[in-house]
Amino acid sequence: MPSDGVLIIGAGPAGLSAADELLRQGYENTIEIWEADPHYVGGISKTIEWEGYRFDIGGHRFFSKSDLITQRWKSWLGPDLLERERLSRIYYRNRFFKYPLQPVNALINLGPMTAGHCVLSYAKRRFYPIRPEDSFADWVQNRFGRQLFDIFFRSYTEKVWGIPCEDIAADWAAQRIKGLSLSTAVRAALFGTPQGEIKTLIDRFYYPRLGPGMMWNRVAKKVQDEGALLHLDTSAGLLAHREGSVYMVQGGQKLVRPKQVISSMPLKHLLLGLRPLPPKQVIDAANALKYRDFMTVALVLDEPNLFPDNWIYIHDGTVNVGRIQNFGNWSPDLLGDPRTSCVGLEYFVNQSDEIWHASESDLLKMASKELLSLGLTKNAKIIKGTVIRQPRAYPVYDKGYQQNRSIIQDYLKQFTNLQIIGRNGMHRYNNQDHAMMTGILAAQNVMGADWNLELVNSDAEYHEELSTERLTPQPLH
Repeated sequence: MPSDGVLIIGAGPAGLSAADELLRQGYENTIEIWEADPHYVGGISKTIEWEGYRFDIGGHRFFSKSDLITQRWKSWLGPDLLERERLSRIYYRNRFFKYPLQPVNALINLGPMTAGHCVLSYAKRRFYPIRPEDSFADWVQNRFGRQLFDIFFRSYTEKVWGIPCEDIAADWAAQRIKGLSLSTAVRAALFGTPQGEIKTLIDRFYYPRLGPGMMWNRVAKKVQDEGALLHLDTSAGLLAHREGSVYMVQGGQKLVRPKQVISSMPLKHLLLGLRPLPPKQVIDAANALKYRDFMTVALVLDEPNLFPDNWIYIHDGTVNVGRIQNFGNWSPDLLGDPRTSCVGLEYFVNQSDEIWHASESDLLKMASKELLSLGLTKNAKIIKGTVIRQPRAYPVYDKGYQQNRSIIQDYLKQFTNLQIIGRNGMHRYNNQDHAMMTGILAAQNVMGADWNLELVNSDAEYHEELSTERLTPQPLH
């Protein structure tokens, strides 16, 4: 690579959006993209194809507060960007609860005695809130009461993260469910949503006809057709630096000397790949960053339309599955045979867990047994299935992550030609549109802008709210 080129590490939504924006801005020098995956672009937003069926890794509803992001989606996909209805429910004690929670529905399903306990528990926390509000458990209890927290938040959240809710940072809740409380839910149910108030949890969304990978495959082709170089199966191993500048990056047999580096690789790996290594305090902070891994066991059944949901949250401690997707309800074209259903049982795990290393046959047996025990199959029979593993799917918001990020951020301020973007790149649980925005703004910085990427999503509401707030932050100066 010539010394005036840009190296983008990672071909997920953030990295590909950065490449696309550079080209839109008229960048004339070399753009090179390295992607560690040997087969797919899109990161966790890829779509796996198997025997005519397509699987979305984790479910990706396309919605954004940003007109810019929405217009990019539409320009890339055109008529292949479908508009879909949203339906998600919570499965608890053999009953379905509407999600987001609707007080009347929830209290009727819980029964009068449990419902009464929920109301009293909520009232107690309104008069005697937990202070200081340090954890996810504190945050949710202060807004919903202990009873509803234990029923609708604790079990699922601990399945997702693998740690007690008391060890999860309060800002995880503040980022994901800000603006939602039992009192606002009751007001909305009884009197409707006031004019100008945020509407929580959208009921319609966009979705690519062949899954999110369809979009990122198209963007990857677009940027390559316009001159960018994309290399799969290429990880950035070492990043040599001096005097606040990355001057060389090595990945396998490849060696480049870029003028600018835009990285969406996991933040821990970026820090550990720097040469010379950062100070011990920074290395310790990087090693303390944690990730949650993810598995989907996809099962094909011999009957269509098993249930109407896009996905169902499983609040049941007797099974390991945390969520079940119904792929045909995202797009019918994900199904290899319209006479069948294909469901994805999602397991949140660590790579050190025994389940991560289990054989495919054992995982298929476990998932089949759990699906049958939940009573969601009607009379359908399971025909076949496969397993998809996704390492480092989610950055973990444990209680120490903010301090560790702060140490790392302070260290990275010295670099004049290195920007970090995306979910794992910034170790922030950004949504797809926020990840895209960090890539777009990083590209604009290469062209002379002065955006502070840390401010993207700093004022964001819950990940499925609609409001007039911008995704775009203010400039640094």
